Amino acid sequence: MNNYLTKEQLRAKLSLGKAVEQWLGHYESDGETILKWVRIYSEKEEYNVLYIECYDQGSVDNLDISDFTVVDPDEPYGLLDTFYTLDEAVEFSLNKYGAVIDRFVNNGMIEEEYLNYLNNK
Repeated sequence: MNNYLTKEQLRAKLSLGKAVEQWLGHYESDGETILKWVRIYSEKEEYNVLYIECYDQGSVDNLDISDFTVVDPDEPYGLLDTFYTLDEAVEFSLNKYGAVIDRFVNNGMIEEEYLNYLNNK
């Protein structure tokens, strides 16, 4: 099932103050699997890009990756960058973290993306 937002839907969601997320994959480090994902959301007059790297502590019975332990304890909620426009935030996520414009999902759907990863491992 394709839950990806079109570019227009992405802009509309963010303009309405809704968060969007994107699964960015994983990598191995010191025998641990590290998951990567990004969330874009607005707060007041700003748009925030939150980049998270966390340990793969889940299973098909535990999909809530937002509760997994982050890799950098100095950044307990991930790396946060703030922008004044929606376009700047989206472009930053694409350029800095390798996000893809048509692979964002609604807030809360990152768990389904994680489940897809688990099922394809």
